[in-house]
Amino acid sequence: MGSSRSNILCFLVLCASSLVPTSCHSYSHGALFIFGDSLYDAGNNIYLNTNIPKLNIFPYGETYFKHPTGRASDGRLIPDFIAEFAKLPLIPPYLKPGNHQFTNGMNFASGGAGALAGTNQGLVLDLQTQLTNFKNTEKQLRQKLGASEVKALLSTAVYMFSIGSNDYLIPFITNSTVFQSYSKKEYVKMVIGNITSVIQEIYSMGGRRFGLSKLLPLGCAPISRSLNIVRTGGSGCMEEITVLAKLHNRALPQALTELKSQLKGYTYSIFDAYAAADAIFNNPSKYEVKKACCGSGPLRGTITCGQKAYELCDNVSEYFFFDGIHPTEKANYQFAKLMWDGSPKIVKPCNLKTLFEK
Repeated sequence: MGSSRSNILCFLVLCASSLVPTSCHSYSHGALFIFGDSLYDAGNNIYLNTNIPKLNIFPYGETYFKHPTGRASDGRLIPDFIAEFAKLPLIPPYLKPGNHQFTNGMNFASGGAGALAGTNQGLVLDLQTQLTNFKNTEKQLRQKLGASEVKALLSTAVYMFSIGSNDYLIPFITNSTVFQSYSKKEYVKMVIGNITSVIQEIYSMGGRRFGLSKLLPLGCAPISRSLNIVRTGGSGCMEEITVLAKLHNRALPQALTELKSQLKGYTYSIFDAYAAADAIFNNPSKYEVKKACCGSGPLRGTITCGQKAYELCDNVSEYFFFDGIHPTEKANYQFAKLMWDGSPKIVKPCNLKTLFEK
């Protein structure tokens, strides 16, 4: 989620620390490799020579880091908390100069990225490019550690994904004609196919543990609500975007289950971000959920935070969204905690804590 053209609400994976099915095996402590969009991008976009907004401007980063880091939030992101829970240091962005420490993992995510190469094409690191960068990292690890050590590292690592939201949001934000060429189901099938293809490639390199997430109700984010106000005068969610998220959320678990039957030793965790967010959206006393903390236009839904004309809320802890699409640090922590040790109601078949444990 790098700008109003790069949006995303997606999250991650989990299971339960109790009632763990036998299909979820525990492994020794491992590294953390991160793929996805702005929900997980720890600063890769800062180093891209493209016109994608970098978000390395105040007030991004104000709460925890006290300065902007390229993260699309007022503070830490979900993978930052997962690393902390797993007793790992913050996982650095792949493109950060002088970044030669790979043994704890690497962050390949890029704000605005999609599973499809055509999503923000030429502006960001799409999922396939992120896979290429992971392969380059694996080669460097082999040179540094040797083949046997790398095999052990990759097999015990956890691979986190936050991808798909931009593939569905960007066509609506840019008035794309893509849905004149594909039905909604065909389009979702392409997105899911690209995600599972990358998982299979990482598996072929030795990866075994994967964390994914269903998508949020994308049509109810402030950027979508704001767009609805401007285009139709309506004040509610943009249901046509949420319909795509629901189709994606039905297809993803089916695809992951199918992979399970094909790939020996493959394990996964899938977090129901839609249900978790829906519970929060339907309990507005907990957070302000319709309006963003930082931005401009209706509901501060336009992502202009830190630019010339924007408004900033007084108390960020009262908000779910920091800008039009990205959650606050407080909301990120809440979701990360569910991913880490959530119950089977919200995470299946096992949570991230289980995947990291011996």
